[in-house]
Amino acid sequence: MNTAANGWRDLPRGAAILKAGNAREYQTGDWRTERPVWNPEKCIHCLFCWVYCPDATIIVKDGKMVGIDYEHCKGCGICAAECPKRVTAIEMIKESEAAAAAKQGQGGGC
Repeated sequence: MNTAANGWRDLPRGAAILKAGNAREYQTGDWRTERPVWNPEKCIHCLFCWVYCPDATIIVKDGKMVGIDYEHCKGCGICAAECPKRVTAIEMIKESEAAAAAKQGQGGGC
């Protein structure tokens, strides 16, 4: 495309959602700087995290939380903030700490 002869209207469209329901195709988890870490032993399965998560990354089966979809979690921390303080089953840690723990075989995720 010769940009000197073309105007802004001739540029190709970007960031267009061409079909509904395609968000699952885009893995956005690499954006985060912090990650939620879920402790299933502390969890009371109130599902506040599931209700408030803006990215639907809380995995629920049979009415209980079973994990976090880290491929789509952006690390906003809402799930940890909504987890009841008396429980604190979800805590936020730096992504770099999670990566170091994973290398040492200590997890850092669910």
